[in-house]
Amino acid sequence: MKFIKTLFLVTLLMALGAITLSSATSSKNEEPNSLQGTSHFLSRKQNRISVSCNKYPKICNIKGSPGPNCCNNNCVNFSIDMFNCGRCGKKCSFPKICCEGKCVNPRSNEKHCGKCGNKCDNRGSCVYGMCRYA
Repeated sequence: MKFIKTLFLVTLLMALGAITLSSATSSKNEEPNSLQGTSHFLSRKQNRISVSCNKYPKICNIKGSPGPNCCNNNCVNFSIDMFNCGRCGKKCSFPKICCEGKCVNPRSNEKHCGKCGNKCDNRGSCVYGMCRYA
């Protein structure tokens, strides 16, 4: 009985999704004849203001930004971005990762063993990304 209820609920949700999708695609190309049922604010086409970090580099310092550095009009973090490691356009080759702005191999690097900042102590060595102690 529980299976039938679950099946019915999934079917109902799929039908509602199909109705919503078909109404959204059919109304994309149509202009509304009136504003009835729609707020005037939402009915107008919005002109979005495009802010670029090339023009305004401080935009990369806001909360939620991928990083504080601007590279090719994108905010990036030079210390961890494997496509802009340490500077714009410097890519880390496979299997290296970007740690502290340098491309390192996490399978053998003693300071970044397996991941950035994972340092093996003096007794161990990094083997295949794991600290191994003899």
